[in-house]
Amino acid sequence: MRGVIAKNENTFYFYINFDKILERKNFSNMFTEIKYFQIFNPLNRRIAMKLVSTILLLLVFCAGTLLGAPRVKIVTEYVTPNMYASNSAFTADSTVATGLRTVAKGTYVYLRAWNFGDTNPITGITWTFNQKPAGSTAAFSNVTGLSTWQKFKADLTGVYEVKVSIVTAGGNKDTTTTIYASTFVGTGGYDNVAASFPNCMSCHGSTPKFQNIFNSWKTTDHANKFKTMITAGPTTYGINNFRVHTLGYDHYIATDNNGFDDKARTLGWNWTSYSPPKPANWDSLKNRFSSLVAFANVGCESCHGPGSEHVYNGGDTLRIMKSVDEGNCGKCHDSPLVGSQFTQWKNARHSQVVWSSSFAQNNYATPNDLGNCIRCHDGQGYVNFTKGKSTYTNGMTQAQHEMVACASCHDPHTGTLRTRPLNSDTLANGFHYTGVGNSVVCLDCHKARRSAVTYPVTTRVTSSTWGPHHNSQGDLFLGQNLATFGGSPYRQTQHFAFLPNGCVTCHMAPTDTTAANKDKVGGHALYLHNEATDYDHLKACQNCHFGKTRFDQFIADQDYDGDGQIEPWRLEVDGTVRKLRIKLPPVGVDSVAWQLIAADSNNVNLRKAYYNYLSISEGSERGMHNPKYAIDALVASINILTGITPTSSEVPIKYELSQNYPNPFNPTTKFNVAIAKTSNVKMIVYDITGKQVAVIANTVMNPGKYIVDWNAANSGVSSGVYFCRITAGDFSDVKKMMLVK
Repeated sequence: MRGVIAKNENTFYFYINFDKILERKNFSNMFTEIKYFQIFNPLNRRIAMKLVSTILLLLVFCAGTLLGAPRVKIVTEYVTPNMYASNSAFTADSTVATGLRTVAKGTYVYLRAWNFGDTNPITGITWTFNQKPAGSTAAFSNVTGLSTWQKFKADLTGVYEVKVSIVTAGGNKDTTTTIYASTFVGTGGYDNVAASFPNCMSCHGSTPKFQNIFNSWKTTDHANKFKTMITAGPTTYGINNFRVHTLGYDHYIATDNNGFDDKARTLGWNWTSYSPPKPANWDSLKNRFSSLVAFANVGCESCHGPGSEHVYNGGDTLRIMKSVDEGNCGKCHDSPLVGSQFTQWKNARHSQVVWSSSFAQNNYATPNDLGNCIRCHDGQGYVNFTKGKSTYTNGMTQAQHEMVACASCHDPHTGTLRTRPLNSDTLANGFHYTGVGNSVVCLDCHKARRSAVTYPVTTRVTSSTWGPHHNSQGDLFLGQNLATFGGSPYRQTQHFAFLPNGCVTCHMAPTDTTAANKDKVGGHALYLHNEATDYDHLKACQNCHFGKTRFDQFIADQDYDGDGQIEPWRLEVDGTVRKLRIKLPPVGVDSVAWQLIAADSNNVNLRKAYYNYLSISEGSERGMHNPKYAIDALVASINILTGITPTSSEVPIKYELSQNYPNPFNPTTKFNVAIAKTSNVKMIVYDITGKQVAVIANTVMNPGKYIVDWNAANSGVSSGVYFCRITAGDFSDVKKMMLVK
């Protein structure tokens, strides 16, 4: 919300930008956030200011009550091989870690206290163990160079209950988390080697659900990479590669937790005997060391944590992890040797989306409802959505949210994108979309939550959250779900028809190879523009738009924003958005106050125009997903607010301006206008001396028939004879009319 304090003789306007105040949590500067709010009169400035003071005092009270107290979360940090190699904070005894709360015995657990709900810095912090296994010598120590991190070595199997206490100016807070240290048991039941207890599948193989998951996993690279590489891989394939292709192989440490390296050592298998890769290697390993097969893959425990404590404690589900945390994938995929997808993802907003706002964290009325925020703003929430669940049944709290990470979109059990529920390929307006390839996953979240057909008509504006939602790029790309006012259909830019993978085609085009842009655009970074280098990533565009290297080379076909220049599409869209914003309340000011729109509660056309404004202005793409569609919706919205109403989608064969009716009139009259092709249309009223007294229309109009209203009372003219002149392209006409008061 934006604006300035304004008033007229009848009404005083102000509103408070609560969103900004809450975002900043800086209540000393609240007066900078006083904006438009309409107070119906009679009220003078003194009364209005008294009301402002009352609201601010209430807000300060609420701020102290709701935001002043600290809340603390213990974050279990991951450490990837690339982090280990590039950060001097990690020493020779450091551990590559998944970030899970189920860890391998003998490895380090990295922890960080994260304070939220309180902007005051942490002035004191204490780490203690409430519980640890009998005989454990585990102790906390700082991670040099990472002052907020603590680590301890889980030296024995069992339970470690960790407590952290923090001190801030806002108060004190403590919380606990539980770490389970285990050893690996192996997947089992793979490649015709029967599972033996305590392998994962020795128990889970009897359950059809798990057996189906297992059968899918057996066909993936996770299951087969090691087998393939020692049999037919390159000669460069050696022991260093085992760390990412086996179960529980320790990174940079010597410990015994029954991982692949420990199991191989105790059985007598060693790489030297099987080097280099050759056709008989896997068969030899399988035949001579069959129990090692359960560990010779990326198996269940690679992602869920080692399972011995889970097995030997009656299948306790707390002792095995279920998480989409990025550290699971990063421990293998964050390496220049295997690609840079993880680095790209870290540069994308997906890696930060869960923390985007308090509403996204959904710690309010229905925190576990998948129809609400967590479906898209939480990694596990999206996974549950793909499984057809309506609620997040584990009773998740705000502090338990996870990032939208690799496993949110990619199903590690199948090696493919996650399957999705029936009828999920549908927009809020009922439009069922097909032919978008892998973009179906993108469109699950990047689309409006409300229908432009029904929502603006039936739902009055009641808050700043009214509207399509903040992610309607999918609707724009498909050319759907913007509010219409009759007349000609909005035009379409044919991106949808020519991009078989929709969003993915452009946004995941191969990343630029130059050092400055590498991993900042394309790929899993998803961005098409690097602000730091002012680089436009147009590799995918160039397949159709030959020679284009910048977005500003895509020039619009009209001057839609009325600044006298035909500019690039993005600038024309920006300018037209601004033009609409000025037409929205408070009219004439370059800002929008939803409170003023709410006050005009029966104005459906106003709500439709506001809906279109939000749909287009809240997208960072500036109309480029479908610029013609966006422009037409903006122009139609501007026109409806200025008294230009489409009456037919029929394309006239010629331009026409009808005689106004009624005539004579007092104070309103109408014109029928026919527009043969998209044109900048001006309708100007002159008095009998030739002096301009009113501009009825100065806008772009698409082909069609319209009714144009003029209210002479708004122009301050007296009774007399007047002339209305229309110009549209090469067409011009004049009509004589009489105002009688």
